[in-house]
Amino acid sequence: MISPYAKRRDALRRMMQTCGLDAVLINYAANRYYLSGFELHDVQSNESAGYLVISASGEDYLATDPRYTEVALKVWPKEYLEIYRRNAPQALAKVLRKCGVRIGIETAAMNLVFFQSLQKEQKGLAFVPCNGLVEELRLFKDEEEFQALEQSFVLNHAMLDWLPNELRAGQTEREVAWLIECYFREHGASELAFPSIVAFNENAAMPHAIPTDKVLTPESLVLVDVGCRVQDYCSDQTRTFWFGDHPSTKFQETVDLVRRAQSTAMQMMKPGVLMCDVYAAARSVFEEVGEEEAFTHGLGHGVGLETHEMPSLSPHIKDVLEPGMVITVEPGLYYPDWGGVRWEYTVVVGPDGVTQL
Repeated sequence: MISPYAKRRDALRRMMQTCGLDAVLINYAANRYYLSGFELHDVQSNESAGYLVISASGEDYLATDPRYTEVALKVWPKEYLEIYRRNAPQALAKVLRKCGVRIGIETAAMNLVFFQSLQKEQKGLAFVPCNGLVEELRLFKDEEEFQALEQSFVLNHAMLDWLPNELRAGQTEREVAWLIECYFREHGASELAFPSIVAFNENAAMPHAIPTDKVLTPESLVLVDVGCRVQDYCSDQTRTFWFGDHPSTKFQETVDLVRRAQSTAMQMMKPGVLMCDVYAAARSVFEEVGEEEAFTHGLGHGVGLETHEMPSLSPHIKDVLEPGMVITVEPGLYYPDWGGVRWEYTVVVGPDGVTQL
C-alpha cells in the first residue's frame, strides 16, 4: 500500500512538472513532515532537523544530521538518506546536482544565513523560488488528515464541555490555562496546538490575550481560545462563557450578535464562493447595528498541521472555497473598557456546504 506521504510527493511532482523544476528543496518543517512523516517541528528558527529533496525522477532524499539518524531511518530508506555533520549547504548541493539543474527552494521559510551559504555552493544549479507550492497541496486534506483532525476536535470539544464546571472564583487566568493544558495532555494530546488564550472581563478585548494573574470574580466574562494536537494535527476553537448566574444584558446581546454573524457566514459557505464575500457577510451583520469597528480581525484561517495556515477568510482574499478545505469561522467583537466576545467553529468545506468539526 502506498503511504499518504508518497502520494503527496507524487502530487508535488506533478506540480513540479508544470513549473519546469528538476527538484524542490523542502526546508519548512511542516512541509517536510507533510511529505515525509519526518520531524514536524524544528527546535528554533536558526536550526533545522533536516531537509527534503523531492526530484522529478522520483528519487527523493532526506538530509539530516547524526542526532536524527535513527529517527530518519524509521521513515526513510537508508540509500536515500544523507547525513551531514558540519556543512549542510554543501551536502545539499551535492544531492541537488544528482537531481538536475533547475531547483525550487522555499525562500520565504529559509534562514538568511543558510540561504547565503547555499548560494555559495550553487555552481551548476539554478535556484527558483517556489514559495507556497506545498502549501497549495496542504489546502486540501486527505483521508488520513481528516481522521486525525476529527480526533483532535473530539478532544477539544470534550475539554470545552468540561471546563465551565471547573471554574472557581479566585482562579487566575494562568491557572485556568494550566488546567486546560493538563486536561489535553491527560486525555491523549501530544501538546498544545498553540498557547491557550484565557481572558477575564476587559482582558478579553485583546484577541490574542496572554494569560495573566488576573483573578476570576463572580459574574465575569471568560473567553478561552484553545487547541490541542492529536496525531500531529491541530484543533482550534474559541468560546466565551459567563461565570455566574446573572449574565449581563451586554454580554447576552454581544454573544447573540457574534453567533448570528457566524451563522450568516457559515450558511453561505460552499464551493465557488469568494472568501472575501464570506468575510463581508459576517461583517454586514455588525454593520447593520453599527458595531463593525469592534470587529478587528479576519473571519477565519486554515487549520491542519499548523494552527494558522491557508486559506484565509479576509476582506482581501479573492480565492474561492473548494471541497476539502478546513477553515475556522470566528467573528468577534472587542471593547477595551468592557471585554470581548468571540465564537469559533472549524468547518470542512464539502460539495454543498460546510460541516463542523
